[in-house]
Amino acid sequence: MEAHPLRIFRNLSRSREIFTVLLNHGFGDLLERLKLRRYVQWGRRVILRKRQSEIPQHYTTAERIRMALEELGPTFIKFGQVMSTRPDLVPADVIAELEHLQESVPPFPSEQAIHRLEVEFQKPIEELFAEFDREPLAAGSLGQVHRARHHDGTRVAVKIRRPNVIRDVERDLALMLDLATLIERHIPESDVFDPVGLVNHFTRTIRREMNFCREARTLQEFAKLFRDDATLSVPFVYDELTCESVLTMEFVEGCRADDQVGIARLGLEPCQLAANGARIFMKMAFELGIFHGDPHPGNIRIQLDGSIALIDYGMVGYLDHAKRDQLVDLFVAIAHQDVDDAVRLVEEMGNPSRQIDDVLLHADVQDFVETYYGVELARLNVGSMLSDFVSILAQHGLRCPADLMLLIRAIVTLEGVGRRIDPQFNLAAELAPYVERLVKRRYDPKRMAARALADFRVLLSAVHDLPIHLGNTLEKLGQDELKVQLEHRSLDRLITEFDRSSNRITVGLVTSSLIVAFALIIRSASSSTWITVPVFALSGMLGIWLIYGILRSGRL
Repeated sequence: MEAHPLRIFRNLSRSREIFTVLLNHGFGDLLERLKLRRYVQWGRRVILRKRQSEIPQHYTTAERIRMALEELGPTFIKFGQVMSTRPDLVPADVIAELEHLQESVPPFPSEQAIHRLEVEFQKPIEELFAEFDREPLAAGSLGQVHRARHHDGTRVAVKIRRPNVIRDVERDLALMLDLATLIERHIPESDVFDPVGLVNHFTRTIRREMNFCREARTLQEFAKLFRDDATLSVPFVYDELTCESVLTMEFVEGCRADDQVGIARLGLEPCQLAANGARIFMKMAFELGIFHGDPHPGNIRIQLDGSIALIDYGMVGYLDHAKRDQLVDLFVAIAHQDVDDAVRLVEEMGNPSRQIDDVLLHADVQDFVETYYGVELARLNVGSMLSDFVSILAQHGLRCPADLMLLIRAIVTLEGVGRRIDPQFNLAAELAPYVERLVKRRYDPKRMAARALADFRVLLSAVHDLPIHLGNTLEKLGQDELKVQLEHRSLDRLITEFDRSSNRITVGLVTSSLIVAFALIIRSASSSTWITVPVFALSGMLGIWLIYGILRSGRL
């Protein structure tokens, strides 16, 4: 769908608020380049709450981006948090600022929460729960959590979606997509950041988080996958008290992963806890292909029996066998100092946004491999290695798949959490067995035979369909119905410029004709000067306006 500046004004109040924040934080030049200033110039004095001179000059661009997102509210804050997971697209200084984004959202009235529960389940609150705490336990941009007690005596956490949050988020998503489209159109150097792609990725992410049924299914899937693993505790979901806007699950007790005093009070061994957490995550990512996407300390609880509980399953990543194999192959290539194979993997894992300099890429990958080749396992910093790998992708304009990027960020976060629990923690020691196991599994005779059989079936199907496709092509060719579709990139922009130029030529010709015609009429001393003089003046003003518009556009 093509974006047009006028579409941004579908919601005048919210658009005005966005423009106000951008102007207040010194991004007026962005509106200028997007050709939006002429649409907001009429209201500049109204919407500009601060004078430009009052904008703090000592803030960096990254800091101003963070402050603008915080002021724009929950949807934009979450967008910044999602962008912080894409160091392959977003500059490092902006990433560092976006990681400091914090949601500061007041809770909504408990009466509204109770009303939502009673409407969704068609029962009074007394029949739904034995006890319900009206004081919210926590509040976020999408919902808030209340403590309650089930009729069977179990303590539960009830997550309730905010009123009108879908309407507000969808409104902001539409405006963000329009702005991203305009940025790509008018700011060519933004292609490396893929603005529309970032917004589309964020749209998928936040829509998943707003659907609590999806989070409930994810919880149940993790519970099934780890039912025989006592080191991970997954909260039980109450299906009869769960719907798209309400999630009821077992209340998770325990202390945070960064609460060293609490862990010591429980009498648990920090080194064992850190190792268990790493093994859980490695099993998720490299064996099961589904992993918790945000394992920061606030989402991890250490329980009395030493088991680890993860909460907030709204952000989850998925890795298919191909991506897992590529990541494992990267570790193997580094271990074997195979630069050519590492270069091949980098090119396969990243989607190029511009022409790649193969010589420079090979040199950078060689330097990367030599940096980590021969490093003792006990000294290997996995987080640093993956961060350097992402830097290579960013430098060469290679866009990493979103889920793979989420995994890399989660591993980096996990290593930091592990070292908070145990300063001697080494993630590489826990990662190595999984890499070795996956390499051995890849060359397992049964798996190789199954893969060969699957490839043979695909080949056989292609051979079977080849005569049919060839016959259809020859039939269309014989009937002159064969069509070839060509994609003209940026042709719509060329057509727009031609259309604009032709309009200016037409207006110019009409204006000049009117000026000459009415000048002759006035010269002939006609009695109808009371008509001709105003029209002559109006024609002159139209000509001046046309010249001003051409000069203002900078395209004389």
